[in-house]
Amino acid sequence: MGKYGYNQGDFGWNEYSADDPSAAVDFYEKVFGYQTEEMDMPDGKYTVLSRGDEKLGGIMAKPAEAAGAPNAWMPYITVENVDETVAKIEELGGKIIAPPMDIPVPNGPRLSVVQDPFGATLGVITYVPEAETAATE
Repeated sequence: MGKYGYNQGDFGWNEYSADDPSAAVDFYEKVFGYQTEEMDMPDGKYTVLSRGDEKLGGIMAKPAEAAGAPNAWMPYITVENVDETVAKIEELGGKIIAPPMDIPVPNGPRLSVVQDPFGATLGVITYVPEAETAATE
């Protein structure tokens, strides 16, 4: 794809799960000057953080299954194929925390949350190629 964050192995998206997402959005807007856009998602509101035209990450309410866990940022590494990457992670001793899923927005990415064999959690994400996105607009 050529743009940083969208190539195999790039850290391309960051997501914050918060007890109070509105307060977190306010904080990060004031500290880093991010522009924000709120979206309705099946599990509630999701706020996208941007700088200019570049979308950098998002903030959401902590999922119910994470109650009691600390607020945390989750990095996502871009991969060419989420399903193949998840299979390889399992083969090499990692675990699947959230199985591969498509994000329900137009031309949304496919992602999964995994854990490496050493206990670190991260996300893997595949974006719809820009040529496909342009063809559907």
